[in-house]
Amino acid sequence: MQSILDRILTLNLIGTTAVFYVAARIYLLPRLGELAPRTVLIPILLLHSLRHLGLMFLTRGAVYHGMPPQFAYPAALGDLITALLAFASIPAVLVNWSAARSWVWIFNIFGTLDLLVAITLATIYQAPVSMGPAYWIPAFWVPALLVTHYVTFIILTKDRPS
Repeated sequence: MQSILDRILTLNLIGTTAVFYVAARIYLLPRLGELAPRTVLIPILLLHSLRHLGLMFLTRGAVYHGMPPQFAYPAALGDLITALLAFASIPAVLVNWSAARSWVWIFNIFGTLDLLVAITLATIYQAPVSMGPAYWIPAFWVPALLVTHYVTFIILTKDRPS
């Protein structure tokens, strides 16, 4: 029974990611060809600009005593850097600067790797038992971020201007 309880966050992460993916598959992916890339990218970049919320992993009250710093610091700082990259990409995408595509690639690769590293470190250092109120970040927020990174990769790999 304890092993199932230890895996609830993993089940939440997988289940919520599946729901976000199905929603994207039904409502967004079929329309990507008819939508301008910036029409899709701006909301995604705005969403990821809120990743500064990952700093909650460093905040007393948001996490329980015993949060492993080996997880908390890389997750929090990686999220903050990703938020800054996403926010910095917005003007480039809005103005159609030639650098927009490069900015979005950098944001998307860094942000995706940040999530994969955070998930790995959380598992290795058993961070879920210390997450406290910050539990909603990996249970709800991370799945939305994973799916929007996927959508961004689809947009970036299409042969059309940014």
